Amino acid sequence: MPVAPDRRLIFLLNAGHRRVQRWLEAEMAAKGGLTAAQSGVLFLLGEKDGALIGEAADALDLAPSAMTGLIDRMTKAELVERRADPKDGRAMRLHLTDKGRGAREEAKAGLQGIKAQLTEGFSDDEIDVVARWLASLQTKFPKGDAL
Repeated sequence: MPVAPDRRLIFLLNAGHRRVQRWLEAEMAAKGGLTAAQSGVLFLLGEKDGALIGEAADALDLAPSAMTGLIDRMTKAELVERRADPKDGRAMRLHLTDKGRGAREEAKAGLQGIKAQLTEGFSDDEIDVVARWLASLQTKFPKGDAL
Protein backbone atom coordinates (compact mmCIF):
# COMPACT_ATOMS: atom_id res chain seq x y z
CA MET A 1 0.00 0.00 0.00
CA PRO A 2 1.48 3.40 -0.99
CA VAL A 3 2.42 5.82 1.75
CA ALA A 4 0.76 9.24 1.71
CA PRO A 5 3.30 11.97 0.81
CA ASP A 6 2.85 13.69 4.17
CA ARG A 7 3.64 10.40 6.02
CA ARG A 8 6.98 9.58 4.35
CA LEU A 9 8.70 10.29 7.64
CA ILE A 10 12.22 9.15 6.68
CA PHE A 11 12.19 11.17 3.47
CA LEU A 12 10.66 14.22 5.18
CA LEU A 13 13.11 14.00 8.08
CA ASN A 14 16.14 13.74 5.76
CA ALA A 15 14.95 16.42 3.35
CA GLY A 16 14.05 18.77 6.20
CA HIS A 17 17.39 18.19 7.89
CA ARG A 18 19.34 18.91 4.70
CA ARG A 19 17.41 22.12 3.97
CA VAL A 20 17.65 23.45 7.51
CA GLN A 21 21.36 22.54 7.71
CA ARG A 22 22.17 24.27 4.42
CA TRP A 23 20.13 27.32 5.40
CA LEU A 24 21.77 27.48 8.85
CA GLU A 25 25.28 27.17 7.42
CA ALA A 26 24.60 29.94 4.88
CA GLU A 27 23.06 32.23 7.52
CA MET A 28 25.87 31.61 9.98
CA ALA A 29 28.55 32.13 7.33
CA ALA A 30 26.93 35.44 6.38
CA LYS A 31 26.88 36.55 10.02
CA GLY A 32 30.39 35.73 11.08
CA GLY A 33 31.57 32.43 9.73
CA LEU A 34 30.68 30.03 12.56
CA THR A 35 29.43 26.61 11.59
CA ALA A 36 26.57 24.84 13.38
CA ALA A 37 29.09 22.46 14.94
CA GLN A 38 31.24 25.33 16.20
CA SER A 39 28.15 26.99 17.67
CA GLY A 40 27.28 23.72 19.37
CA VAL A 41 30.71 23.63 21.03
CA LEU A 42 30.33 27.25 22.15
CA PHE A 43 26.88 26.55 23.61
CA LEU A 44 28.14 23.44 25.39
CA LEU A 45 31.16 25.21 26.88
CA GLY A 46 28.94 28.10 27.92
CA GLU A 47 27.12 25.60 30.12
CA LYS A 48 30.09 23.35 30.97
CA ASP A 49 33.35 25.21 30.53
CA GLY A 50 36.25 22.82 30.97
CA ALA A 51 34.56 19.83 29.33
CA LEU A 52 36.79 17.04 28.10
CA ILE A 53 37.00 16.70 24.32
CA GLY A 54 35.29 13.29 24.57
CA GLU A 55 32.46 14.76 26.64
CA ALA A 56 31.95 17.46 24.04
CA ALA A 57 31.97 14.89 21.22
CA ASP A 58 29.35 12.80 23.04
CA ALA A 59 27.17 15.83 23.76
CA LEU A 60 27.27 16.89 20.10
CA ASP A 61 26.97 13.33 18.77
CA LEU A 62 30.24 13.64 16.85
CA ALA A 63 32.98 11.10 16.31
CA PRO A 64 36.13 11.85 18.33
CA SER A 65 38.15 12.22 15.10
CA ALA A 66 35.70 14.85 13.81
CA MET A 67 35.80 16.62 17.16
CA THR A 68 39.60 16.87 17.10
CA GLY A 69 39.58 18.67 13.75
CA LEU A 70 36.74 20.91 14.87
CA ILE A 71 38.59 21.91 18.05
CA ASP A 72 41.81 22.44 16.07
CA ARG A 73 39.98 24.96 13.85
CA MET A 74 38.31 26.64 16.83
CA THR A 75 41.63 26.91 18.67
CA LYS A 76 43.25 28.47 15.61
CA ALA A 77 40.32 30.95 15.46
CA GLU A 78 40.92 31.69 19.18
CA LEU A 79 37.38 30.67 20.16
CA VAL A 80 38.48 27.92 22.56
CA GLU A 81 41.66 26.80 24.21
CA ARG A 82 42.86 23.42 25.37
CA ARG A 83 44.25 23.05 28.87
CA ALA A 84 45.68 19.96 30.49
CA ASP A 85 43.40 18.36 33.06
CA PRO A 86 44.91 19.08 36.50
CA LYS A 87 44.17 15.51 37.65
CA ASP A 88 45.26 13.76 34.44
CA GLY A 89 47.86 15.59 32.38
CA ARG A 90 47.11 13.39 29.35
CA ALA A 91 43.51 14.60 29.17
CA MET A 92 42.67 17.96 27.62
CA ARG A 93 39.87 20.20 28.77
CA LEU A 94 38.20 22.80 26.56
CA HIS A 95 37.66 26.36 27.70
CA LEU A 96 35.99 29.34 26.08
CA THR A 97 38.19 32.33 25.33
CA ASP A 98 36.87 35.89 25.55
CA LYS A 99 36.46 35.82 21.77
CA GLY A 100 34.58 32.51 22.11
CA ARG A 101 32.24 33.96 24.73
CA GLY A 102 31.45 36.88 22.41
CA ALA A 103 30.84 34.56 19.47
CA ARG A 104 28.58 32.42 21.68
CA GLU A 105 26.44 35.44 22.58
CA GLU A 106 26.14 36.43 18.91
CA ALA A 107 25.17 32.87 17.93
CA LYS A 108 22.69 32.70 20.79
CA ALA A 109 21.01 35.92 19.65
CA GLY A 110 20.73 34.60 16.09
CA LEU A 111 19.25 31.36 17.35
CA GLN A 112 16.12 33.13 18.58
CA GLY A 113 15.21 34.21 15.05
CA ILE A 114 15.91 30.74 13.68
CA LYS A 115 13.71 29.15 16.35
CA ALA A 116 10.91 31.58 15.52
CA GLN A 117 11.14 30.66 11.84
CA LEU A 118 11.16 26.92 12.59
CA THR A 119 8.08 27.11 14.81
CA GLU A 120 6.08 29.67 12.81
CA GLY A 121 2.56 28.46 12.08
CA PHE A 122 2.54 25.77 14.80
CA SER A 123 0.98 25.86 18.25
CA ASP A 124 3.02 25.23 21.39
CA ASP A 125 1.26 21.86 21.74
CA GLU A 126 2.26 20.88 18.20
CA ILE A 127 5.87 21.91 18.80
CA ASP A 128 5.86 19.87 22.03
CA VAL A 129 4.81 16.77 20.06
CA VAL A 130 7.45 17.34 17.37
CA ALA A 131 10.15 17.92 20.00
CA ARG A 132 9.11 14.77 21.88
CA TRP A 133 9.17 12.73 18.65
CA LEU A 134 12.60 14.03 17.62
CA ALA A 135 13.99 13.40 21.12
CA SER A 136 12.60 9.85 21.02
CA LEU A 137 14.75 9.11 17.96
CA GLN A 138 17.86 9.32 20.11
CA THR A 139 16.48 6.61 22.37
CA LYS A 140 15.03 4.45 19.62
CA PHE A 141 18.23 4.61 17.59
CA PRO A 142 21.15 4.82 20.04
CA LYS A 143 24.52 5.92 18.75
CA GLY A 144 26.47 2.99 17.33
CA ASP A 145 23.50 0.64 16.89
CA ALA A 146 22.98 -0.81 13.42
CA LEU A 147 19.70 -1.93 11.95
